Amino acid sequence: MTPQSDEDEVWRQIVASFNDTAERDSADQPWPDSENVPAEPTRRVVKPSEEPELDQDAPDHDDRDELARDDDEDEGHFEPPPPPPLPKLDLPTKLAWVALFGGPAYLLVAAMASWQMEGWALFTAVAAFIGGFVALVVRMGDGPPNDSGWDDGAVL
Repeated sequence: MTPQSDEDEVWRQIVASFNDTAERDSADQPWPDSENVPAEPTRRVVKPSEEPELDQDAPDHDDRDELARDDDEDEGHFEPPPPPPLPKLDLPTKLAWVALFGGPAYLLVAAMASWQMEGWALFTAVAAFIGGFVALVVRMGDGPPNDSGWDDGAVL
């Protein structure tokens, strides 16, 4: 017999026994009997709380309740420190950002206002966008910042 015919025979056996029920024999179970779930679940006993119940006629303004409410309000409150100031940009970086956003902004405004655009204006807007992008990428440093110290972090 070829390996293909053996495989076909195995598949026929699997398909033929698909709807057969498995025999339930405790000797064939792969886990210990202590892991078997009992037919009726065990009941859990819940103990009442040890705190005294408040009377319905007691006043609502108890000192303990007010302190607890104040603690709850203060517990989750976090006020982050103010963020550090933005770094100062030099003139070429500012011009690159203006070109990056100014070129497409001009094209968008001109298209929405149905302005007739000359070829040189269209070329200038697209060139400004591409030039601003290239200027920002070229000025972007590929090394660590100057103030990072001697440690480069994890090196593998």
